[in-house]
Amino acid sequence: MDIRTVYNNGTCDSLIDMHLFLHYSLIPSVLIIILLSFLERRSHSTKLDDKIQLLHRRFGFVIPLDLIGTFHNRWTFGFAFGAIANKVMSLFSNEYLPPGIPTWARALGLLVGAIEVGMSYYPIFACLTTDNKIIGSVIGFLYTLTWISVTITDITTCPHGNAMGYYEKVIFQWPSLLCLVFLMGRFVYIFIKYMRIYMGADIRSDEKCFLPIHQAEHVRRLFRKAALEPKNWFERKIYTWDPCFKFPSRMIGTTVLSLFCLYIFVSVEYSAFINLASLLKMYEEKMEQAVPDVQWESYNQTVVSMKEFYEALTGVWFFTTFLANAVTVSYIFHILACYRKHMKRLWVGEKGFLPIKFQTPSSSQCVAAIARYSGWQVAHILWGYLIMHIVQCLFGLIIVYGFVYPIKHGQGLELLKGLGISILTLGIGISLSMLQVLLASNFFLQKKIAPGDKNKPLALNNRKGFHNFNYFFFFYNVILGLGACLIRLFISLTLGSWLIARIDRTLLQHGYESADTGYKTWIGMIYVDHYHTNPVLVSFCNILLTLRAEKRLQDSPVFHGYNNSRGPRTSVKSRTRWLLYYTLLNNPRLIIQRKQKEMDDLDNRNMVMQSRLIQASVLEVDIRNIQDRPVDINSVDIW
Repeated sequence: MDIRTVYNNGTCDSLIDMHLFLHYSLIPSVLIIILLSFLERRSHSTKLDDKIQLLHRRFGFVIPLDLIGTFHNRWTFGFAFGAIANKVMSLFSNEYLPPGIPTWARALGLLVGAIEVGMSYYPIFACLTTDNKIIGSVIGFLYTLTWISVTITDITTCPHGNAMGYYEKVIFQWPSLLCLVFLMGRFVYIFIKYMRIYMGADIRSDEKCFLPIHQAEHVRRLFRKAALEPKNWFERKIYTWDPCFKFPSRMIGTTVLSLFCLYIFVSVEYSAFINLASLLKMYEEKMEQAVPDVQWESYNQTVVSMKEFYEALTGVWFFTTFLANAVTVSYIFHILACYRKHMKRLWVGEKGFLPIKFQTPSSSQCVAAIARYSGWQVAHILWGYLIMHIVQCLFGLIIVYGFVYPIKHGQGLELLKGLGISILTLGIGISLSMLQVLLASNFFLQKKIAPGDKNKPLALNNRKGFHNFNYFFFFYNVILGLGACLIRLFISLTLGSWLIARIDRTLLQHGYESADTGYKTWIGMIYVDHYHTNPVLVSFCNILLTLRAEKRLQDSPVFHGYNNSRGPRTSVKSRTRWLLYYTLLNNPRLIIQRKQKEMDDLDNRNMVMQSRLIQASVLEVDIRNIQDRPVDINSVDIW
């Protein structure tokens, strides 16, 4: 049987119903979550632990992914996001809505469907983040292998699907299948690595560190003056690599998910356009065969118009598909560059690039923004691509019908005539606008205050002439303002359609930024990252935690036993004397500020004060000689 016949008759039935399998996958998913939760230990015990001794602080929370401060295994989590790309796109098509659901409950139905999809892929993320790496890698490998087997079976038994076109499932599902294969290999690598550690053949080197290495290097770079190295063309024009900055797993995962979802969306759009073009072609052929013997002029013009529209739409659509796709992909990577630029500005305390309303955002809104950023970013990317593609197609058709077809039909001279008149009118309007600026600069402003000033002062000159100039140009500026308004509208439409995918900048005017929910989500997200991943703040907290751990270690009996062993040792009193001596040596004026143990009367106080002033002056004179002289710590006594 021919593939076309099979597809058109709808006889392509898969051995596995993927929707039914998704429902049944919740059973092993819940069991895996319970098992991993049993292996997790809680930091604090509860009353239930006291009653049931077997618990011993088990059944802790399982974390699928840290969306704030995770900087390791970023690409692994990125491919984990890519594995769910086809399911995310299915959420847009309302495939998970139960049949017969009322209209008012569609939002709740979508919520239930989204939770179901998240729960079915929860074990993959949880097995990557669990501390029990061996058990997690085995469970993750088996669960991922199950999804790969089911997906391959569904593709091989029915590769064409029932909706869009030939090999639909192969085209749509190979990115997610590739990500699942990568994750399966990743689980194998984790199992082999930690088995070697368990057997003593290797040393574990991926312990959790409060201060990541790249943030420590960033703080260290702040304390030293870095030499300016020459940059190449790519670093000057496009992107400069910073080894002391790493994007969190959320940004990497969002980027991978956006790319895969964009690929699936473009494939669906292409299939839909092919079907639409086929319908137009069939309609055109039927019109040509409708009246074969009678030649009607109006009928022939309609057929020719249909052919021209089909050719123009097909050519413009394919050209703008590549253009819109290239622009959207560049936006996805440009958002990463803007994220790094905004984070570095916030690190140094620079908030001038943000609107005044957003410089002190609400904490609750910021926390909600970090949760919804990834989903909103993917949605903005897809909608931005579609709207930009449609607008580009409209502009392309305008160009074809405005320039190409008139020249093709021998109307090039009339086109040039109309184009010349339009350019002349536009040129006259621009010239008169520039003339007003030129007259204002030469006749209606006073001279420069100093010869070196860049601009003239904003002080009027020749006021009577200026009032006549303002009066006569008032009437023409009404007509000129109409054209400027249309140009403003055209520019706003063009930039708005091109920048919908850019969630990192607002599309609204100054003062209305709070109505742009996408931009508010971006601002809240970068604020959360700024407060939780600022290298200077994290380094300071790491120092405090280190000092606290050292103090606890010093107070422990093990440390005292080690401290009483043989070896060089400096007493606390001697160390304090040395620090006091070094401080007073570099700041001799502080001697007069020191407290006295016994001051009977004012005369004694004055005598001591005079003596210390003399001592301070002597120290200031001989400070260099004293600094070069070796000092015995235990012999210094300034108390």
